[in-house]
Amino acid sequence: MANPSLSKSGGDPGITPLSPSHIQVTFSNLDTDQVQSGPSFVVVVAIDFGTTSSGYAYAFTKEPECIHTMRRWEGGDPGVSNQKTPTTILLTPDRKFHSFGYAARDFYHDLDPSESKHWLYLEKFKMKLHTTANLSIDTEIHAANGKRVKALDIFAYALAFFKEQALKELSDQTGSEFDNSNVRWVITVPAIWKMPAKQFMREAAYKSALVSRENPEQLIIALEPEAASIYCRKLRLHQMVDLGTQTTQNGFSPNENVGSGMTQAKEHVRRNRQSRTFLVENVIGELWSELEEGDRYVVMDCGGGTVDLTVHQIRLPEGHLKELYKASGGPYGSIGVDYEFEKLLCKIFGQDFIDQFKIKRPAAWVDLMIAFESRKRAAAPDRTNPLNINLPFSFIDYYKKFRGHSVDHALRKSNVDFVKWSSQGMLRMTPDAMNNLFKPTIDHIIQHLTELFEKPEVSDIKFLFLVGGFAESALLQQAVQNMLRGRSRIIIPHDVGLTILKGAVLFGLDPSVIKVRRSPLTYGVGVLNRFVEGKHPPEKLLIKDGTRWCTDVFDTFIAADQSVALGEMVKRSYTPAKPSQQIIVIHVYCSEKESVGFISEPGVRKCGTLRLDVSGTESSAPRREIQTLMQFGDTEIRAMAVDVSTGRTVKASIDFLSH
Repeated sequence: MANPSLSKSGGDPGITPLSPSHIQVTFSNLDTDQVQSGPSFVVVVAIDFGTTSSGYAYAFTKEPECIHTMRRWEGGDPGVSNQKTPTTILLTPDRKFHSFGYAARDFYHDLDPSESKHWLYLEKFKMKLHTTANLSIDTEIHAANGKRVKALDIFAYALAFFKEQALKELSDQTGSEFDNSNVRWVITVPAIWKMPAKQFMREAAYKSALVSRENPEQLIIALEPEAASIYCRKLRLHQMVDLGTQTTQNGFSPNENVGSGMTQAKEHVRRNRQSRTFLVENVIGELWSELEEGDRYVVMDCGGGTVDLTVHQIRLPEGHLKELYKASGGPYGSIGVDYEFEKLLCKIFGQDFIDQFKIKRPAAWVDLMIAFESRKRAAAPDRTNPLNINLPFSFIDYYKKFRGHSVDHALRKSNVDFVKWSSQGMLRMTPDAMNNLFKPTIDHIIQHLTELFEKPEVSDIKFLFLVGGFAESALLQQAVQNMLRGRSRIIIPHDVGLTILKGAVLFGLDPSVIKVRRSPLTYGVGVLNRFVEGKHPPEKLLIKDGTRWCTDVFDTFIAADQSVALGEMVKRSYTPAKPSQQIIVIHVYCSEKESVGFISEPGVRKCGTLRLDVSGTESSAPRREIQTLMQFGDTEIRAMAVDVSTGRTVKASIDFLSH
């Protein structure tokens, strides 16, 4: 048996390659319903864990058309609807969980500065999972005071908080203690997240006791734009704004102003908000009655951290969905606007001062960003009057101590002429200045959308659904309209920030609604093949026991952008190198390229390990064949394995978090 530990890329000793006589590539399509069936749950609770705000919603499996969104939160900001709570978390000086959301923010704000510097306050930390190259269980994030904490602890604290809130609400509603085992949990993540980040979320859920490792199917990972897509299928005409016709389908009169439809929509939502229960049509919504078999649409999920695009095609009569192009997008969420504001402050007051101020007066910095947030929401293409941003007293005071002159002096001295100082202690920005802060982020989004619409799979798009909190921005809406120039109708659901949450509940009730997905990456393993002169490069030649082998061959499981149906399996057989071997560890490689020949090619990286625990399956067969089945058509990659000679299940796991 040839052993790849001899090859130059160096596998681990004792890892057996696929014995070349055994390469099988078969896609077997299991009955998809059978894959999804698990224990029956009484209720589905979805947690939308966002970069800037989070929330949960639920539905009882007996009344799937009733989606309840969580109770109102204490606190809240002017000009911001508080159906969700800010994704902020506060730990005590000895690193114990203290509070989450508005409660965390308000408590932190009220602490004395001498005390607050010992407390650990974290916000906008979800992006760390997207931006960390080699994400692991030990990845750390920074609190506002500069101290480092383990990201896994923070995510687990947040999930534990939502678990407690949701179970309390369910207990109050049903009148008795509600048992967690009756809940199917759904956590939403961006579709562009790689497998390590999805697995990290699952690990955090295990750590928080949301679900147990023994019962993994109690938790489903949902992709944000997919969830939105599922919800948008149910929309009635009065539940959305059609930017194409400039009317909100509400009997309101058409109006040329982009933002006005949204304003009326928000009013409509506010009137209906008291109930917190959304009735979802069992039938397909009116908009969808216009869709015919094979029609295509795009969902653009614009959140705080990322913008995520999914292209779906409708399959009638059931209205199942098929993904036409792999998920795309990038870190172009609304916090990009916050970073531009921070850069502007650095330009006026100096980077050295802003860095110091954030560490020395972290609570005041949070205040300043809250003040900016509400003005950010007032930005509009046609705005003429200036926007005023309150500077906290401690900013003005600390600046004078730090520089020896006033904030007013700094503004006069800086060559930023579109920001003035008003005697009421405010920064006064011209509308153009505010719009400029949006420009880099919106330009990224429009560039991405333009490239996406040039792809052949993305022609003839009937609708573009704009969802996520950032979709409320009139500036973004106008930019998308200008780019599309009437090629697709732009639809914005009313309660646009809750679209994903409601869709995630629907997904938890029926995870098999999305029948076909596209693989974002090419996945495979390194194997040995018989060496073929003229075909294989001579430097890959390995001679063992007189047989000529080619090393480092990339055996593709699935290619980037390949269609894969739900429940479809990639089947491979492996043989232990020695009869006594207890565990087979196989390195999984991935690439963004669609066709890969060798694992040593540029752009191919080791991204995970497949572990087969063959202990206790010793058999008298001369060579043991372990048949491995990998499933790529779901939101997460799964593996299972069977010992062919005995028919017994072998414990198989696939791990993408680097250790």
